[in-house]
Amino acid sequence: MTNIPETGRTPRVQTRLVVIQILVLSLLGTLGGRLWYLQIREGAQYQKEASGNHVQQVVQPAVRGSILDARGVPLADNETRLVVSASRTDLLKQKDDGKAVLTKLAGVLGMDPQEVMQKVRLCDAKTPQPCWNGSPYQPIPVTDEATPKQALQIRERSEDFPGITAEPEAVRRYPGPGKSNTAQVLGYVSPVTDEELKKSEDTDSPYLRSDMVGRNGLERQYDKALRGKAGVTRYEVDNLGRVIGKAKSDTPVPGSNLVTSIDSRVQRVAEYELDKAMKAARTQYDSITGENYKADSGAVVVMEAKTGRIVAMASAPTYDPNVWVGGISAKDYKKLTGKDSDYPLLNRAIQGQAAPGSTFKVVSTAAAVQAGYPWDGGYPCTSSYSVGSQVFKNFEGESFGPISLGRALEVSCDTVFYGLADKEWKRDGGINPKKGEPKDWFFKTAHEFGLGAKTGVDLPNEVTGRIPDRKWKQDYWEANKDAWCKYGKKDGTYVEKIAWENCREGNKMREGDEINYSIGQGDTLLTPIQEAVMYGAVANGGTMYQPTIGKAIISPDGKTVTPIKPTKSGRLPVSQATLKGMNEAFAGVITRGTAAWKFGGWPQDKIPLHAKTGTAEVYGKQTTSWLATYSKDYTVIMTIAQAGTGSGASGEAVRNIYSALYGVQADGSIDNKAALLPHPQQGLPKVRTDGTIASPKVKGDPAKDVENAQKNNATNSQDQQPATSPSPTSTSNTRRRPRRRPRRRGSRRTQP
Repeated sequence: MTNIPETGRTPRVQTRLVVIQILVLSLLGTLGGRLWYLQIREGAQYQKEASGNHVQQVVQPAVRGSILDARGVPLADNETRLVVSASRTDLLKQKDDGKAVLTKLAGVLGMDPQEVMQKVRLCDAKTPQPCWNGSPYQPIPVTDEATPKQALQIRERSEDFPGITAEPEAVRRYPGPGKSNTAQVLGYVSPVTDEELKKSEDTDSPYLRSDMVGRNGLERQYDKALRGKAGVTRYEVDNLGRVIGKAKSDTPVPGSNLVTSIDSRVQRVAEYELDKAMKAARTQYDSITGENYKADSGAVVVMEAKTGRIVAMASAPTYDPNVWVGGISAKDYKKLTGKDSDYPLLNRAIQGQAAPGSTFKVVSTAAAVQAGYPWDGGYPCTSSYSVGSQVFKNFEGESFGPISLGRALEVSCDTVFYGLADKEWKRDGGINPKKGEPKDWFFKTAHEFGLGAKTGVDLPNEVTGRIPDRKWKQDYWEANKDAWCKYGKKDGTYVEKIAWENCREGNKMREGDEINYSIGQGDTLLTPIQEAVMYGAVANGGTMYQPTIGKAIISPDGKTVTPIKPTKSGRLPVSQATLKGMNEAFAGVITRGTAAWKFGGWPQDKIPLHAKTGTAEVYGKQTTSWLATYSKDYTVIMTIAQAGTGSGASGEAVRNIYSALYGVQADGSIDNKAALLPHPQQGLPKVRTDGTIASPKVKGDPAKDVENAQKNNATNSQDQQPATSPSPTSTSNTRRRPRRRPRRRGSRRTQP
């Protein structure tokens, strides 16, 4: 007999069979569960996606709306160009990923093959410009400047250029009317990214892969209105891709047009005068640094005083916004963003912040009045003001004796404001304030002037400036204490001493801090647009306006006009009596004060101007020039970094802007026909019945026209004058000379 079972299987074999059966059952269970998940749980979603495989979309991009100046002249519009594009999907089907095709294409277009390949590569964190930051499935523009001959070569030899198309398309254009630029105000457009596509899915204005999106300036601020809505035609196709019917078709809707308050003629004059002033400053010698002024950047704002509408806004250095059209080259991108570029993409009118110098004294004057100091009090204007071992000097050691607050503004007497700020600092308890909140009139008033916050101008990326009050000092100290304590030395260099002081008591309001603050120095930072709002309010009687550039949005058919109305943002904390005194003082700056040597012969009786000069010290750099001015209609603010004094660097340029606005000739006469904008622009451009907007023809260069007219007038005036009679301008130049502000011994200077 045998003990082998009838099955003929050993126990070991039987165990293995059981394990295999368990594995098979597990796999079957997993497969069943997955089938249930796909067919039951997610069945509806996959059915939807599968049906989408039988529908193909053809997108017809919408024509982007135009950006117009106040008269209807296009600042940004579209033109039809021959655009050569490459499909990455088709190129990647080639054995060499399309390199041979792109090289051949570069030969036809007369471009560098490397540049063509760079334009069609995808952007990522490691890939520098130029590259494509749009959808990889969308045709990528290689050039928008193809000639008809080049386009014909590509289309007739399509078998040699798989994935390459040459078609007429509407392309964004920045025409620069009358040689104006307006780059930083307008911004630019570029393709939508996958990330933006995803984020926009649940919004009321989702992007399509073909969309071009505003990246800066007005193009970004009003992108939704300008973009319009692309047309999408959906075709039903079979499994082989053959069209079997049309599912749905949406007609493209062009974007709306944006009318701005910018006057392209005034814009050109502002840009020209800023550039000319910077070039002139570079020829002037700086006795403090022992070299010529660098004058490396600047800004101008021309604003309607009674509405807050921006008539012109210039920033330097600048650039041509057309470099972005059709994709930017590596060379141009480096010019705009490289270390040596001085960053022309920045709009320094709203993003350039600097110590305001004496233009800030309008705030300190209002603060003094709020604190109870009488307007006509006799405040000692001495040559210097001492605090312990520190000596804070007045400009060039000037001394005017006991004077009023108005006279202190007019002659820009530093020591008057030193004394007032010091008294208030002591009243508040000095470096260790008394129990309860210190009154801090000088800081409180600045916030009431809207400083330390955005103005709300309708442009992206505006900065806030800085009012270094107690809260800011505490926050800043907590963020930087460790670095100061590590770097600072009691007996080290100037910077090391400052770091050592900040380590110990940087969170406290020191006596020198408030003294420097009173004349717009120390840690105080303002932007030109903030100064425009501030001085515009003084001009109009105390109302602060939210500055605006957009004036109206007009639908593409012209039937719907949505006005963008001026918005009040607050009132100055100043009585009408104080405003009257300020106006008289600022008029005195023009006729006999710190700006008189630049405004001699101005028809003050017919077109009264008001001004405040400012020369701000910046540690490690040359002084910043500020000139804040206003008439009954406009506020004009100009600032130039590393350019010297307020009137010395900016006086002539600002005067020429007013001359262009009002038609003032070199001899002081007024030519109404030559005036560009003697009164703020009223109403909107005329909309024709077909929806287009009427605009005047642009002639020549307004800045050159104004300059030539003044030169001719000055020559004629001199021919008619006796040889012994000097011109009004030359007479004023003998009375005043450019003010240079020396370093203050012992005072803190603005940190970089």
